[in-house]
Amino acid sequence: MTSAARTLAEFAVGLRYEVIPNAVIDRAKTCIIDTVGAMTFGAGLPWSRIIIEYVQRTSAPGKASLVGTEYKARGQLAALANGVLAHAFELDSLCDPSVGVHPGASLTAPGIPVAQAQGRSGKELLTAFVAGFEVMYRIGDAARHSSEKIGFHAPGLTGVFGGAVVTGLLMKLDTDRMTNALGIAGSLCSGLLEFSRSGGGMVKRLHLGRAAEGGALAATLAREGYTGPETVLEGKFGFLNAFAREIDPPRLTRGLGEDWYTLRTMLKRFACHITAHVPVTAALELKAKHDFKGSDIASVAIATNEKVVSHHNITEPQDTMMAQYSVPFCVALALHRDPVDPRVFSEEALNDASIRAVCRNTTVTEYPSTQARSRFSTLLTVTLKNGSQLSVEAHDFEGMPARPLSREQLRAKFFKLTAGTKAYRPEAVLERLEALERLESVTPLFD
Repeated sequence: MTSAARTLAEFAVGLRYEVIPNAVIDRAKTCIIDTVGAMTFGAGLPWSRIIIEYVQRTSAPGKASLVGTEYKARGQLAALANGVLAHAFELDSLCDPSVGVHPGASLTAPGIPVAQAQGRSGKELLTAFVAGFEVMYRIGDAARHSSEKIGFHAPGLTGVFGGAVVTGLLMKLDTDRMTNALGIAGSLCSGLLEFSRSGGGMVKRLHLGRAAEGGALAATLAREGYTGPETVLEGKFGFLNAFAREIDPPRLTRGLGEDWYTLRTMLKRFACHITAHVPVTAALELKAKHDFKGSDIASVAIATNEKVVSHHNITEPQDTMMAQYSVPFCVALALHRDPVDPRVFSEEALNDASIRAVCRNTTVTEYPSTQARSRFSTLLTVTLKNGSQLSVEAHDFEGMPARPLSREQLRAKFFKLTAGTKAYRPEAVLERLEALERLESVTPLFD
């Protein structure tokens, strides 16, 4: 019986740009553009500088860009840095429905530097991105997003497989070597959720960096003849049984080449965890409609999904990362400031007494499942100090697959995130990215 890893490898190696639907190519390119913006913004953050300086000290000179900087390195270490930069400030893309994957950080971060190092074309990068997405999504889907129930940060697990596929294709691996790359990737998965409970949030950014680096390492070793177990996914001690609590192995290979999960890409509007996006959208709507101030608020009640109750009901965040992970804090921030600007998620805001008071006086409960129109459905109620109560329901936000960002919104986000960078000219790079399928080589993408 053919293993799931081999079936996925055969699909990835056999995928051709010409058979990928135009809508899928467009979503892949949109995700890459969005991620380049996120990496550029991330490059200026203190925890990112630590990684950038580490790569500078460690890597020999190379052709691969550390996006948002003027530095170039070898592909694998550039992938490490880019993964950290992409996930540096809760700005990178996800999927809906969620299966515990971050496609932009997991695929763009290793894909661009390896494509640059190998001198690949824009079409080759896009094809590799789609193949990596389709494989990675199915692995996350088969795990039923249950890794986080036992303490793992799912993108640090699934991202290694996606990174192995995207970089493996750019390295021109055949089916046998791609199967081995997936087998190796399974032993490189990592990432614990404890950062959400006791501070130390810098490590969360590292999870996507290590996933990107691990994917590139797995592909590189497989290219040189290194082997890994073919039953890495469904085996007794394979990925699903080791890292997931609820599994559905047939989902590993279901609908390959027919169902394009790349279309499920979801882009963020705000620099916070995705579970906060609908509550924040509701808060902005309520504030705009009733014109009250943050200082007028006595308490907030949020009815939303179960994951917020179990993972994101943090009323005393200890650092910026925990604040971005906290739905009560993100809503409190949105009731005081404009969360569309990622720069408002800051130490200054974290220490703002008014924001902290609203966060502290926020209760989170589960939205009735019988009334939910989406997994994000939220009822937000604000009680003002004068005793009046204001409520609003929200079920989605711009950036979800059903409400994708327009080209103008994507461009506006890109320019907001890249404002002030000295590493490249944003207008020129965006023009190249928008014409990615026509680039003969992505090596000079940021020149």
